[in-house]
Amino acid sequence: MRTTADRIRHAVSFELIGIIIATPLAALAFHLPGSDSAVVVVASATVAMLWNYIYNLGFDHAMQRFTGGTAKTTGIRVAHAVLFELGLLAIMLPLVAWYLQISIWQALIMDIALAIFYMAYAFVFNWVYDRLFPLPEWKEAA
Repeated sequence: MRTTADRIRHAVSFELIGIIIATPLAALAFHLPGSDSAVVVVASATVAMLWNYIYNLGFDHAMQRFTGGTAKTTGIRVAHAVLFELGLLAIMLPLVAWYLQISIWQALIMDIALAIFYMAYAFVFNWVYDRLFPLPEWKEAA
C-alpha cells in the first residue's frame, strides 16, 4: 500500500496540475469571471485533496481486503474514478450553488461538466502516476 508521504505527493500534484488546467477552462466554458472560476476551482481542489486522501485510503484498504492487493485493472480504475467524482459531487454541489448564487440545478450542470473533465483527468493522471511511482508489490507480481 502507499505511504502517507506518497499519498500526499499524489494528492498535491494531482490538484496543482488540475487547477492549472481547470481554472481557465471553467471560466471559458461557464462564462465566469476569472476570479469566480479560480475560487470555485481552488475551493473544489482543496476539498478534493482532502477527499482524495480519505477516499484512496479507504479504496486501497477495501481492495486489499477483497482482492489481497492494490493493483487496479482498467475496469477498477474506471469504477474508482466514477465513485470518487460522485462523492466529491455530493460534497461540492451546495457549496458551488451558494458561492455563485445559482440554483442547485445550474450548480449540478456545472459540477457534472467539471466532474467529466476530472474523471478523464484522474484516469490519465493516476495511470501515469502508477507508472512513475509503482509499488514494490506490483513489481513482484509482474
